[in-house]
Amino acid sequence: MLSDKIEFLDNYNPKALAGQMAGKVRLRRLAANLSQQALSDKSGVSLGTLKRFESRHEISLKHLLMLAVSLQATEGFTRLFPDQPYQRIDDLLKEQNIKIRQRGRRNV
Repeated sequence: MLSDKIEFLDNYNPKALAGQMAGKVRLRRLAANLSQQALSDKSGVSLGTLKRFESRHEISLKHLLMLAVSLQATEGFTRLFPDQPYQRIDDLLKEQNIKIRQRGRRNV
């Protein structure tokens, strides 16, 4: 019982999630009949970066997005951080009163 819960939680640590994504990228690449070199050329991601992602699951967000665009797999990124639904009307009113900080230049 406890081992099932630990295994479930282990699937949601950053390393495990990166491994799952790397596996999905590899499967999409193979389904598209692309070699690593071909995907590298198509996406603009260096071959070394692609190899490192597929083997060690390490990649920058920029390069991951470049691969996703090349493999037509961007739909999941727009759902990563959805807007939080309001629980009460007070939450909505409070958000409307929050001022957005903006950088400005001082006129000297």
